[in-house]
Amino acid sequence: MGKLHGKIAATTGASQGIGAGIAKALAAGGANEGINEGTVNLQGKVVLITGAKGGLGTFVTNSFLQSGARVFGVSRSIADSDFSHPKFSAISAALSDADRARQLVDAVVDKAGRIDGLLHLVGGFAGGRSVADTDDATLDLMLDLNLRSAFHVIRAVLPIMRAQRSGRMVAIGSKVAVEPATLAGVYAAPKAALVSLVRTVARETSDLNVSANVLLPGTMDTPANRIADPGADYSKWVHPCQVAKLLVHLVSDDPSQISGAVIPIYGGEA
Repeated sequence: MGKLHGKIAATTGASQGIGAGIAKALAAGGANEGINEGTVNLQGKVVLITGAKGGLGTFVTNSFLQSGARVFGVSRSIADSDFSHPKFSAISAALSDADRARQLVDAVVDKAGRIDGLLHLVGGFAGGRSVADTDDATLDLMLDLNLRSAFHVIRAVLPIMRAQRSGRMVAIGSKVAVEPATLAGVYAAPKAALVSLVRTVARETSDLNVSANVLLPGTMDTPANRIADPGADYSKWVHPCQVAKLLVHLVSDDPSQISGAVIPIYGGEA
């Protein structure tokens, strides 16, 4: 569990039922107890991260490596030298290709024997036009980046996790999946479909100790987004480290019953 040493937590109804469980969990985390177990321990876990190199991916990959996981990082252009860590392995792949997605999953299993966590970070934005003015090429691009890539890698990983009878899958969606914005329909539609896909997978694996969740961040505070919107109030944007820490927690053993969740992370844009 995360660091709670030095924190003071007030739990109402702490003497019985769920309140007692929450109070025990807070104490175990070090809240008001002088105990500090450090960060989440993922030693022995094998994690596949798509979109492992980039504004969000770099934070997520480093967070999982710091937690002790063996990480296989996937991106169109990536090398082992991008993350100087003995537990990191790079795989170059484009996940819009179904065969390539199956090949990379097979490669991970051949090397590590299992996959405990899938973090799907691949995505991309194209917008600025109304639905009526959006061309087919842009639609195909957004479907590839924000839906097909997720479908292909989730479908490839599912048989592995089913056979293990354990696994954690988390995908990165977007706030616009549930709160559409003008001039972003071609981006929002596949992100909304991604939410439906992940929740369906959660239902289909509910008896197998396999969870599937999706995070919906607001605008991420990345270098690319700052270049695209130089006049924005960056203090309201979501910092990638916040997302990374939550992803580490969701892949750990603790939240085994959290599945099918659609989790907003809006920062100051809430």
